[in-house]
Amino acid sequence: MKILGIIPARGGSKGIPGKNIKVLAGKPLLGYTIEAALDSKLLTRCILSSDSEKIINTGKQLGIEAPFTRPSQLAEDNTPSLDVVKHALSYFEKINQDYDAVCLLQPTTPFRKKGLIDEAIKEFEFGNHDSLISVREVPHEFNPHWVFEEQNGALQIATGEKNIIPRRQELPKAFHRDGAIYLVKTDIILKENSLYGENIGFIENSDTDYVNLDTEADWMKAESILKSRS
Repeated sequence: MKILGIIPARGGSKGIPGKNIKVLAGKPLLGYTIEAALDSKLLTRCILSSDSEKIINTGKQLGIEAPFTRPSQLAEDNTPSLDVVKHALSYFEKINQDYDAVCLLQPTTPFRKKGLIDEAIKEFEFGNHDSLISVREVPHEFNPHWVFEEQNGALQIATGEKNIIPRRQELPKAFHRDGAIYLVKTDIILKENSLYGENIGFIENSDTDYVNLDTEADWMKAESILKSRS
């Protein structure tokens, strides 16, 4: 299977200005995801998609390809990841390069255990999934069977059940996306206009440190994690 890795990194971050190339424990944030991508043996190719020349130049210095500059209209706060992926696929289609699947690697989730990308690709191929995402287990107190929604001034169990599950041990496992890996077949992207499809596989990433960098508090958490490692 031919898989295109895409690292999306726009220049207009507001929560943490310039975060994609901001130095975190001695190297640009972007570098953590680039290192993980370059370590993969199963990605056919991996590229950087950015609207920023500073980010592109930094990426190239770190060893990643940046074959194009993403249009500014595809680098807004509300630009869907799907549109960024479709733009990259369109670029390669024009130069007669096709890929069976895309692996989206967000630099804002920098901590991936070694080999995670290739583990995910193997599961993706073996399970013949439409897509595969990295996930972490939801703590039991936030399990959807114990979460309530407000309806007409009263609370209803979010899952629609009438009776709440009484014991933690009886709760089914629940997971949330952690943003580290999104794998999806190209046909699902182009024909269904989706990054998921119906058959969604997963790989657990619960045994590594986690941070999703949106705010300065998140950045401080990432610095603390790396300090504790050293």
